[in-house]
Parts: sequence; C-alpha cells; structure tokens
Amino acid sequence: MKFRPCIDLHNGQVKQIVGGSLSDHGAEPETNFVSTQSSAWYAQQYQTDQLTGGHIIKLGPNNDEAAKQALAVWPSGMQIGGGITADNARQWIDAGASHVIVTSYIFNQGRIDYDRLERLVAEIGKERLVLDLSCRLKDDRYYVVTDRWQVFTDTVVDAQTLVDLGEYCAEFLVHAVDVEGKQQGIDERLIALLAQCKTKPIVYAGGVRSMQDLQTIDRAGSGKIDVTIGSALDLFGGPIAYRDVVDYCRAKSANENA
Repeated sequence: MKFRPCIDLHNGQVKQIVGGSLSDHGAEPETNFVSTQSSAWYAQQYQTDQLTGGHIIKLGPNNDEAAKQALAVWPSGMQIGGGITADNARQWIDAGASHVIVTSYIFNQGRIDYDRLERLVAEIGKERLVLDLSCRLKDDRYYVVTDRWQVFTDTVVDAQTLVDLGEYCAEFLVHAVDVEGKQQGIDERLIALLAQCKTKPIVYAGGVRSMQDLQTIDRAGSGKIDVTIGSALDLFGGPIAYRDVVDYCRAKSANENA
C-alpha cells in the first residue's frame, strides 16, 4: 500500500472541500480547509519525500496556473485531473504531469464513449492515462458519477468494468463519493470490492479520519489498494500527521516488496 498525496485546487487556491457539494451554478462548495500555502509548497513536500503517483485536481476554472506551478516543482512526479480531454491531455503531459486523470470526458449521455477513450489513448498512450471511476451507491451497486459527481452513469464499478477499462489505462482512481471530504469513515465494502477486482493499480480516496482507517484499508484491500488522504491530514488542517502516514505506508510497501 502506497500513500498517494494530493493537491486539490479551487479558484487557484489549495483547498479541501466536500466534493459532492460542487456545483456548476456558482454556489460556494462546502469547504473544510483553505491553505495559506501555495500549490508549489505542497509539491515541494511531496518531492522531498519522493512520493510519486499523487494527484493534482483542478476543481473548476482558474486553476491552470497553480497546477503548472506545482508540476514545475515536481515534474513527472504527479498526475493531473480536472477538465482533461483528448484536445488538452498532451499539453499537461508536456507541462510535467506523469499522467492525466479523466472521468467526465469519456462519458456521453451516461455511457462510456469508446471513441473518446481511444482518442485519449492515441494522444498520450494508455501508460499515461488514469481513469477516475469515482462512484456512489445506488440500488446496492456502485455507479460511476460524473460532472462534479452529480450525474449517475450506467457504468457499475465491478470486476468486468475494471477488466474492460483496464485495457485503456495505467491505473484507476476511485473516490467513495458518499463519504469523501466528510471524515466520517471509509467505505470498507468498496475497498474490499476493489481488492477482489484488481487488474491495475487502484488508488482509493474518501472518508479517511484516523490511522486506524489506514490500517483497515490495508487489511480490507489485502495490501493491494493505494490511498490518498485529504481533509483529515494535518497538512490540510486535519488530525492525522502527514509524517505518520508517510512512514506507515513506506514501511508497508517495503514489507510487501521484501
């Protein structure tokens, strides 16, 4: 289990918000934390600790400059998501992103648009593409949600979906949207499902509130699921020490690779 750090950007600032509260109508989202530090400052922390595979997420407009500043500090060290399409994916790779993260673009009217997916692969190669399968529970199944996590698609997160889409990408990022940003506990059921269906590296995000939750992810995910932590991390005003997370995950990874 690796720790994947994050930099979430909203209106050019590093913030932690409740993702499900994002809106296209101009209303302010529910915000847990607004940093006085720049995106570059966070990238420098992650670069110092050699934490590869983390992600920068642009939550809406006015975030490109802050994203580029972070990528300049840790070139090829972080991924980027938010508004990525086949038309702009290459420019973000050229700006220093190791991978681009895509969700809404590959869906059209609630269904996977394989033409768009193939365009992305043709532009940057599947080895640089991360598919975000962030999901919500409906009718006892997990469905991918798009458009700021407000729109349910017809795509169920299950073994077959991960096998099929794994042909087009390097890894998956999965936010448990119903618990994301709330520090009310993780979705252990989703983590166990992802561990059973693992075909590519998978990063889980959502609800982590303690080191005990980190241990549960390691157990429920059979050590196969990587983790990102937002609001609960002390770098973002939360109770969990960043250094403790780095040390714990580094020790776990060392044991798994021994």
